[in-house]
Amino acid sequence: MTRGPAAPPLPLRTVEVLGPKGPVRHGGVDLLRWAREQLTLATEIVDNPGGGLLFATQTIGQVKAGLDDADAERWKDVIRVLDQAEDLALRRQYQRAQELISEALVKLTA
Repeated sequence: MTRGPAAPPLPLRTVEVLGPKGPVRHGGVDLLRWAREQLTLATEIVDNPGGGLLFATQTIGQVKAGLDDADAERWKDVIRVLDQAEDLALRRQYQRAQELISEALVKLTA
């Protein structure tokens, strides 16, 4: 079987590199906005069988890690609630997981 020539790689000037995803680490303001947006999305998709559960639990984990990295002592209650939400989501207890994510969102806003 003969294959045609492979397409040449794209020149770097056509590829936009924005850096890693996640919160900007300047003063915590962007961290909170990012965390709220991520958790809002996780709440909406956690019960979606088409990959939503996987994405939602990954998102919860990323938010926990971001909060822990920023100030573990300040965010310990939120991290604890998100731990529970993540566990319940994995156990397919979606409604309670959504309630806990919403609880974490309230704590992030306060």
